[in-house]
Amino acid sequence: MMEKPFNEEIKKDKRIAYFSMEIGIDSRIPTYSGGLGILAGDTLKSCADLKVPVIAVTLLYRKGYFYQKLDDAGRQIELPAQWTPSDFLELLPDKITVEIENRNVTVQAWKYNLKSVDENYSVPILFLDTDISANTDYGRALTNYLYGGDEKYRLAQEIVLGVGGVRMLRKLGYTDIKKYHMNEGHASLLALELLRENKRSEDVFNFDEVRNLCVFTTHTPVPAGHDKFSYDLVRNVLGEPIPLDVLKTLAGEENLNMTLLALNLSEYINGVAKKHGEISREMFPGYPIDSITNGVHPYSWAPESFRKLYNKYIPGWAKDPFTLRYIISIPKIEIWNAHMEAKIKLIDYINKESNTGMDYETFTIGFARRASTYKRAGLLFFDVDRLIDISKKAGKIQIVFAGKAHPKDIPGKELIKGIFECTHRIKNDIKIVYLENYDMELGKMVTSGVDLWLNTPLRPREASGTSGMKASLSGVPNFSVLDGWWVEGCIEGITGWSIGKKSIEENSDEKDAQDLYKKLENIIIPMFYKEKEQWLNIMQYCIAFNASFFNTHRMVHEYVLNAYLE
Repeated sequence: MMEKPFNEEIKKDKRIAYFSMEIGIDSRIPTYSGGLGILAGDTLKSCADLKVPVIAVTLLYRKGYFYQKLDDAGRQIELPAQWTPSDFLELLPDKITVEIENRNVTVQAWKYNLKSVDENYSVPILFLDTDISANTDYGRALTNYLYGGDEKYRLAQEIVLGVGGVRMLRKLGYTDIKKYHMNEGHASLLALELLRENKRSEDVFNFDEVRNLCVFTTHTPVPAGHDKFSYDLVRNVLGEPIPLDVLKTLAGEENLNMTLLALNLSEYINGVAKKHGEISREMFPGYPIDSITNGVHPYSWAPESFRKLYNKYIPGWAKDPFTLRYIISIPKIEIWNAHMEAKIKLIDYINKESNTGMDYETFTIGFARRASTYKRAGLLFFDVDRLIDISKKAGKIQIVFAGKAHPKDIPGKELIKGIFECTHRIKNDIKIVYLENYDMELGKMVTSGVDLWLNTPLRPREASGTSGMKASLSGVPNFSVLDGWWVEGCIEGITGWSIGKKSIEENSDEKDAQDLYKKLENIIIPMFYKEKEQWLNIMQYCIAFNASFFNTHRMVHEYVLNAYLE
């Protein structure tokens, strides 16, 4: 039970600065692309609820990530996101400069006060912006797009975030920051700025002091996913904030590895699930990498029907989501009614947006996340005839897909087209829809409105995953490969079901697909249609075991105890 706000342990004069390349707090503020940004937003929401004295720093993307349109063939069309920052954020008068390619770039900041659920506390978020008349066209464009442009553009953005973020905090008077939390390696350059500030003398850097200030969370379970920049590019764009030989000692001999830089300059380091912590320790031997499993912000992701239900039977659940375990005592019919309210909302939206003609009674499978090949969105169609046969014999199914492919991810775009082709091919047997422009609002609707949440990543590519946690908040069972958080959250036949074996050597599309079909046909679909009492038990267990634990309140508590307190 978390009864006392954490700021009773962390004195009010201490602050934690949380740096993230993307932060998702509202679907109308398109400064996020997916899981990393939404996790950052959920983390800060729990910090506000728990009164943790955090200030956050990110970038203001004038054109967002992108607005996704899909044509009839499933071809993705990327359009700039349309929004007006002044509708949501306050422009601050203070400005700082950073040097990029030997030119001064002026940076301004917009502030958003993220309020707690009870509105008694707020966490300020600074959105750094270079779209200022004092800058050249090049400088003004640096914060246009999230994950846009080439390597040079990406490095320049990371200079604005890391170096510019520290300087903006100083300019605004936040001179007594006790911990700098780097959410992924994009923010690692802040450590170089801290080294510059904490010199003992002209040529002597206070590495221990900087390490004591820094916390680093890594989210990437494969070597290729870590940002690396050639030292030629670094010299041209960043310059030489510290001598090159010192930088190579910290960040790697061949290239500047942002993860390595953060690892070498952080006192506390963590992965985002127990399995991911193990993988990270194997990838970076010799570093004391802990793990804190991700979570989701309960109040944000519970749909209105479940908020009402929880408020009725578990008052105070939003402040202390651990109490969601008491769902066991709630009448199951009320859980089902809350689910059906969410499902009806989703199906009505689908039928308004498409001519799919989905219905409320049919067993509905959801798969919505970034369209990347390692996520294996097409695994469900490994044997289309078998899938059709299951739908005819075990019980009707309908399937909801959503997700964006990165503009440069050609295989990801082909994946979306492949799902469209399959949709047209089997539309007379199984209704399938691919919803466009997957964002926070749509994510909440889909995770709460389907009957089963499907996840089929290649092991060990899923560092954590959080969409399944959102589904659990609405009692939606997970059906997933044992990777990321599901290694911890899966109690077979109780909170959902596993697909395939746990071993990372067992990445076989055929074996995983056969296990998927077998469990759908023999266990999951028959239970949904014929054993409603047992299905409702599983819905209760999803909430009691998983929603009560896999939330950002518990997660933030762990960060405070393990990383923030001195």
